[in-house]
Order: sequence, then C-alpha cells, then structure tokens
Amino acid sequence: MKANELMKPFFKKLFFLLSKSEKKFLVVLLIFSIFISLMETVGIAAIMPFISISSDFSIIHTNELYSAFYTYFQFKSDINFVLYFGVLLMLFYVFRSGINLFYFYMLARFSKGRYHLLVYRLFENYLGRSYKSFTKENSSNLSKTIINEAHNLTTLMSALLFMLSETFIVLFIYLMMLYINWKITFLITFVLAFNALLLMKSVSKRIKKEGLRREDFQKVFYEIINRTLGNFKMIKLKSNDDNVLKSFSTASWGYTKSNIVNETIAHVPRLFLEALGFIVVIFIVIYLVYMYKTDISAAIALISMFILGLYRLMPSANRILSSYNQILFYYRSLEIVHNDLIYEIEDLGEEEISFDKEIRLKDVGFSYIENKVILQDINLSIYKGSKVAFIGESGSGKSTLIDLIMGIYRPKEGAIYADNVLLDDNNVKSWRRGIGYIPQMIYLFDGSVAENVAFDSEIDEDRVKKVLGQANILDFLEKNHDGSNTQVGENGLNLSGGQKQRIAIARALYNDPDILVLDEATSALDIETESKIMDEICALSKSKTLIVIAHRVSTIQDFDFVYHVKKGNIEKV
Repeated sequence: MKANELMKPFFKKLFFLLSKSEKKFLVVLLIFSIFISLMETVGIAAIMPFISISSDFSIIHTNELYSAFYTYFQFKSDINFVLYFGVLLMLFYVFRSGINLFYFYMLARFSKGRYHLLVYRLFENYLGRSYKSFTKENSSNLSKTIINEAHNLTTLMSALLFMLSETFIVLFIYLMMLYINWKITFLITFVLAFNALLLMKSVSKRIKKEGLRREDFQKVFYEIINRTLGNFKMIKLKSNDDNVLKSFSTASWGYTKSNIVNETIAHVPRLFLEALGFIVVIFIVIYLVYMYKTDISAAIALISMFILGLYRLMPSANRILSSYNQILFYYRSLEIVHNDLIYEIEDLGEEEISFDKEIRLKDVGFSYIENKVILQDINLSIYKGSKVAFIGESGSGKSTLIDLIMGIYRPKEGAIYADNVLLDDNNVKSWRRGIGYIPQMIYLFDGSVAENVAFDSEIDEDRVKKVLGQANILDFLEKNHDGSNTQVGENGLNLSGGQKQRIAIARALYNDPDILVLDEATSALDIETESKIMDEICALSKSKTLIVIAHRVSTIQDFDFVYHVKKGNIEKV
C-alpha cells in the first residue's frame, strides 16, 4: 500500500475517533513538536561555532556577532568568553533534555490516555446495540477489540505522533545542513532517500502483511479460548483435548510468529541507517580530502557539525520509518475500532409507560431475514394478572414472540400496545424495566449469590434475602453455605441446576417487576423439580402477569390462557 493511499483513509478514520477537545490537544502537540524541532536544530548548529572559536580565538574578534557579544558583556579575556559560551551551551542542553522529557510525557498522555476513552466508547457502543444486531456478533471478537485492538490503536497513535514530531526535526536539521553546505547535503539526501525507499518497499511491505496475519490469528485465538472454556464439560466428555490443543497451538504460534517477525524486522531500519551513517561520514571526509588536496584540519568544525547532524538525523529517520511500520502493522486495529464505533446503536427515549390493563399485539409480523417469515398476523391480548403460556415445536417462533412482547425485538409489521399506548423507541426502556426475565440458559458470573441476584444494581441485603426466600433457596444457603455471600463459581459451577434456577428466579424478582417471563426456563430440570419450581413461580406471581414458554404441558394446567405457536401463527388451546 502506498503512503498516500494509506494516509488519506487513515487520518479520516483517526479524526472520527477523536473528540473536538482531543483534536485541539493534537494541534497543540504538533505546534509543540515544531518548537522542540527548532531547539534540536539550534543544539546542533551551536556546536560548530563553539568548536570554531575554541580552535581559533581570533574568530571572536573577526566575527561581528561574537565581537558584539564580547564588547557588550565586557569579557576580560578570550578564554572567559569561550568558558561562558560552553557553560551556556551546557545549560541549554539540560533545558533541552527537560523540555523533551515533558514533550514525551504529553505524547504518552495523549496516545495512551486515549485507551480509556476508546474502550469506554466501544463498551458503550456494544451495550447500545439492538439485541438483533448483537446476536450476529461473535462475543470473542468483541472482547478482542476491547482488550487488544484498542490498545494496539493507542500504540498506532503514539507511532503517528512520533513520526510527525521527528519529521519536523529532520526538516529543520536538513534546512540547516543545506545552509551550511548544500552540495554535501544533496549528496546525503540522495543516498538516504534511495535507501529509505528501498526499506519501505521491502521491510514495510512485509510488516503490513504480518499485521494482517496477526489480527487473523488473534481472532481465532480468542474464539478457541471462548468456545473451549464455555464447553469445558463437553470437551471432558469427548476427551478430545489433543484436537483443542492442536488448534490452539496453531493460532497461538501464528500470532506469536507474526509478532516475532515484526519485532525482528523493526530493527532493520535502525541497523541499516546506523551503518549508512558511518559510511556517509567517511565519504564526507574522503570528499573533502579529494576536493581540497590537503588534510581536514581547516574543515574540522564543518565535519563536526555534519557528524552531529547525522548523529541526530539518523535516529529521527529511523523513528520515522519505525513509526510508519508500526502504523502498517496496527492499521487493522484502527479499521476494527472505527468500524465498530460507526455501528448504529439504539436511540431510546426515557418516556414512562404503564401496564394496568392489557398488552395487545395487533397484526404483528416479524422476520430475521427478508422473505423468511417467523411470525405473521399475530393478534393477542394479555391481561394484567393473568397467566399465559405458549407451546409449540422448536423453531416455531415462541421465543421470538416473547422477545417482541418484552421489547427486545421490534415488529416488522403491526404494533404492540400497553394500555392502548404504542410501544416504541421512546418508551421501550421503561417497558423493559418492568419485566423480570428467566431465560432457558442461565448465566451466573463468578461472584456471590447477592451480586448475581442484584446483577449490577445496588445490593440491598434485605431485598436480596427477601427474594431468595421467595425463591425457596435462602434456608438452604444459610444452613449449608455462607448465605447470600455464597460464591457461585464461574457460571454457577458450585450449584445444581435447580439451585441456579432459584437464584435466577430471585434475580427476576429483585426489582419487583409487573411481568414475569420464563423462556423454557425449567426445561433442563427433571419433571419433579420442574413441577415444584413452576408451582412456586405461580404462587409468587399472584399479583403479577406471568408469561411462560412451556416445555411440558403438565406444568401449565392451571394457566388462564395457553396458545399453540405453529408456522408463524398462534391458536388458543
């Protein structure tokens, strides 16, 4: 990829990720980098006159500028003038080091400080997506983007800022060298430009390729970890550890190899340019000896300046090439973060909506894919305080219907009303808050029972114990474990299926919802446990509306309404 082809979309995507204040801060940094570059140039240019007057005191009086300073400050001797000049230069270099350190701090503050803002925006974006769009994503890819790609992007930003700041340094030093001796400078320019082009065509191309391989292998790496840890019991049963380890090893080594190649090749520009710098210095000496047919004592100040200029120019040229290569290596991270942040998120209002009489579905239709209807012409009323169950074959649309009622999905046709108020983007957040949901697959994170019940809400110990009591698990936890402080383990590994179910019930009841929804929540339990839990749920929901997707008809015999979902339609049983 050519530099101009890379940089145009690069800056467009990068500026999209920066806020207005961050762009202003970036401009300040660029101005500061120009000031730093001028200081670097002055630091190099000042060496030549210092060496000149130290070698020949008569220059102090023959040079108008030196003579004026000598007279104005009333120096007593030439030695004093040289000594004061040297001390002043030393103070300047100390100040130069301090101001450079502050500049590097500002660079780090800008580039690395973006990590927090980037991961926050990414996480906010993921949470703000619609459920439908979220289900199309691989959770391991989302984790990878937040953990790795955002960090890689800050490395890319740092590389860009270093490249820009070093470019100014190279520019000013180059102009100074042109002023001192344009012939030698043009010769150096030709040599450096040719070799820089050679490095970009070979090294940079390989680094860009390894950057793409890095992202591909890392994506597979995360996917393997995610699916392995999520299906640990199945892997134990299948006893196919070797296959899993082989896949993991391939992805891990591929990712590692890309980084090894990148870090190894990244040293090529520095080593190459260091050797080239020594060669150029030797060539300058040979050139001067050949041109003047004598020794170089008369040109020692000129040579010293060029040596110092190259000494400072070569690291800058190396940093520019290294930064450019880092941008190539991590460019995919910019694309990933940018693409995720431009993803459309839900724009939901905060209007309140109440449910005092009925939920009404009018001519509701839904499909995930165009021309593949899941539900059509659904007309249904669910009255407050009633117990409603849906039955049907797997894939008939039962869960989709429940998701529509909960406001997780939006109907493609028709509408849903609560007390004759249309459920829409303005009030769906309020509607969702009034629902207690118990899914088929219950996820308990590695924490206490209380933390899992409150689930990111503020923990009220009294309320936690109340709902655990309602779910008939509090006594068990207090007698056999540590009560509400019992650690459940990753995904509830320390609990049985029935106990996990009761904690899920307590979680659903914690915010005192108007509606309880069970999406085949007891299907994984044995008949006796399922029947017992369903009886308890029915007892708990006397003052609530209960909506259930039933696995066994025997558990819903006392329900007010039972509907059979078949081929996208419903009929009352």
